[in-house]
Amino acid sequence: MEWKKEIRILFWIIAFFLFAYFMPVYSDRFREAIMAMLDLTKWYAQEHVILCLLPAFFIAGVIAVFVSQGSVLKYFGAQAKKWVSYTIASVSGTILAVCSCTILPLFSSIHKRGAGLGPAIAFLYSGPAINILAIILTARILGFEMGIARIIGAVVFAIVIGSIMSFIYRKEEKDKAERQMAIPQEEEKRPMWQTAFHFFTLVLILVFANWGAPAEGVESGGWYWIWAHKWHITAFFGILLAFSLIYVLKLKKEYVLIAVAVTAVSAFVFENPQLPMVIGIAGLTLLTLFDKRDEENKQWTLSTWDFAKQIMPLLALGVLVAGFLLGSTHGDTDMPGVVPNEWVVNLVGGNSVFSNFFASIVGAFMYFATLTEVPILQGLMGAGMGKGPALALLLAGPSLSLPNMLVIRGVIGTKKTLVYISLVVVMATVSGLIYGSI
Repeated sequence: MEWKKEIRILFWIIAFFLFAYFMPVYSDRFREAIMAMLDLTKWYAQEHVILCLLPAFFIAGVIAVFVSQGSVLKYFGAQAKKWVSYTIASVSGTILAVCSCTILPLFSSIHKRGAGLGPAIAFLYSGPAINILAIILTARILGFEMGIARIIGAVVFAIVIGSIMSFIYRKEEKDKAERQMAIPQEEEKRPMWQTAFHFFTLVLILVFANWGAPAEGVESGGWYWIWAHKWHITAFFGILLAFSLIYVLKLKKEYVLIAVAVTAVSAFVFENPQLPMVIGIAGLTLLTLFDKRDEENKQWTLSTWDFAKQIMPLLALGVLVAGFLLGSTHGDTDMPGVVPNEWVVNLVGGNSVFSNFFASIVGAFMYFATLTEVPILQGLMGAGMGKGPALALLLAGPSLSLPNMLVIRGVIGTKKTLVYISLVVVMATVSGLIYGSI
């Protein structure tokens, strides 16, 4: 009998029994937390899964199938030049414009392809943290100083945290480097520029489909123009994707054109732009899954599915727990969780070590979709939050969340995940203290 396994099972049985036994079902706070949990889950499903996660899974599939392992190792491998790998990883967020959950399939993909732990962690942090859209919005709403502090802090964080992780696990990284030296170089099936074209077309669809609304009252300028025309821009890149499917992946032209036509018609028929997105994704899935010309195209869809089934259940669990504990805050909705909002506001005032540490912890466990952290923080600062804790939350929040932690644990293990979380929280706390004292 495996005693450790049996004790673990017994522990969870007892924990669930005690929760059920003492569940405060008649408490107003408990009922509000349940509603907040369901509201956040519903909002996440409506606003995030179709437009963010599904494209991200396909992008991760491109890396896993179409990008050779040699290409990944060249820039992110244990033998790659550190200044090259960390530079690319630390500024990747300016291109991707993703949140803490959307970055996960991409992180998982490059990690599986052999990326060194340090560059992979730098990529994991920078993706959501250096989101160029969020940086601009931060500067416009919270002030230029906060925008500059955020981008400097995020770049430094990505490099430092990745470097520390690499140093702590240097023995594993050395062993990985030795194994990678024995990996034979694969020949690229197609020119790298074709793969890059296909990859960035998907990335730009992801970026523009999720372009955030401008600040309230703004009805001019480049940001507003892009937001007002984001679906036309997304459609343009959708056409480029169809071009890529025909001339890069060599799918049958007539089948691709049928899928494009059906998607285009649905865009005119349905007011909700998510429905054409679903139809387009379904068409892409069928085209690649049943392609008999090239097995690699089928593997792209299967790899996408592997990422989805690995990540989605953990994200769903994380969103449920995050909503229950910290509530649901999005748009005009502000529903409290078990932890009262006023507690958070009262504990992040001033610029003490505790207030910065608490802001980092709250940011680490709270879920922020792309760009939502700025208006949320605006409200907290209006309620008395100090500028130091505000920066701490900005540096910890977008790159971490409870759903995000659960998935990271599944990719790199419990110990590395705890080290990563600890480094983010500690550095966010210190950064907040420094910024708050300036």
